[in-house]
Formats: sequence, structure tokens, C-alpha cells
Amino acid sequence: MKDPVLLPIGLAPETDHAGPFPDGPSNAQFPVVPRRMALINIDMQNCFVDGSPVSAPEGLTVLGKINRLADACRESGILVIHTAHVLRADGTNAGVMSEFIPAVRAGMINKGTCASALHQGLKIAPHDLLLEKPRFGAFHGTDLEIILRSRHIDSVIISGIATNVCCETTAREALARDFRVFFLSDATATFDLRGISHEQIQKTVCATLTLFGQVLTTDSMIEKIDAAARVL
Repeated sequence: MKDPVLLPIGLAPETDHAGPFPDGPSNAQFPVVPRRMALINIDMQNCFVDGSPVSAPEGLTVLGKINRLADACRESGILVIHTAHVLRADGTNAGVMSEFIPAVRAGMINKGTCASALHQGLKIAPHDLLLEKPRFGAFHGTDLEIILRSRHIDSVIISGIATNVCCETTAREALARDFRVFFLSDATATFDLRGISHEQIQKTVCATLTLFGQVLTTDSMIEKIDAAARVL
């Protein structure tokens, strides 16, 4: 008789997949309760979406998916929050980032620049919230946690750019604060980095984040939201 396969606590063999990333038993399975959820849409700014050296190649594709997801969220009563990675106009709060990120040192994300503005293709509804953040994570140096706690929100959906920078950092910050994390594998995107393709980075980060929350596709997320809304 063969020895049993030992797995880390909380994990099981993969038996189901949605797209290129696991969406089955090896991935967290959280309840979807719209009134207790928020979509945190990360940094869909001009410089990250299209036309700059740090733009994600799939930026415009992701933009379309985010607009569709945000519509589904609004219809079901899920709060939509758009973040922007923005520094003071004079860049005086850039800190250590200016020492190793040339684009930051050059003022790319300083407040008031065209590069730092949210992309005009991003649909922003009157009741959506806008949140400026000085660092990668959406919780650091902002009142995001107060916004969520005051609305009794305990689950967040994360979309946007860049997968391995601000999106991943926000996901980790959220879990550290005991929020349930839904991370979208195809409504987040990134760019090539030091000889590693954006496709490889995307796949690796999404695989890693199955240890921090539920990783799923936009279609799967919308299906869950629609199903939950029909029950209400």
C-alpha cells in the first residue's frame, strides 16, 4: 500500500481550474455577501495602463474587465473604491522610493501630472470612492481600514495594476487585518521585470496569493456576485 500524500494544512489536491489559475479545493472559498464587500481597484492611472515604460501590456484589456466588474458590484450594492498611487506635487514624500525608482524620482506619480491621473477610460460612478495612497499598499498611510470597518465590510475584491506591486501588497495588507481577499487573476496585470516576462510574473504571483485569499477570474467573481444578489 502506498504511503498517503501529505499536504500543508488547509490545502487539498487541485481538482478544478478556472482559466490558468486554480479556482478549486486548493484555493480559499469565501462566502460572497455583497453588503459586506468592497472592490478595491488599484491604480488604473495613465502611466500604468498605457503608453509609458511601466505600463502593463494588458492594461487596456484589464481596464475593460474592471469596468464590467465594477458595474456588477454597483448593481449588487458592493462599494467600489478606486485608488491612485500619488505623491505630493513637489514629490517631498517620495522617501526611499526616489532612491531606486527613476520614474518616481522624475516625478511621474506626483499629484497633478498627466501620468498620475486616473485613465479616462475608467468608469467612475458618483458614489464610488477615490483614495490616494503614498505607497504601494492601499492601507498604508490612508484611511482605507476606517472606511471599510465603518461600513462593516469584511471582504475585499482586488483588481488593477500592478499585480506584483500594489495589488499584491494590498492583498497582503488586507489579510494581515483579517479581511477576506478575492484576487482577480485576469483583472490584474503587470509588466516585464529584469528579464522575467509579465506572463510569468502574473502566474507566479497569483499562485502565491492562493495562500492569502481566493484567486479567481473576473467571470467567476461576477457569477458569484450575481448568484448572491439573487438570493437577497
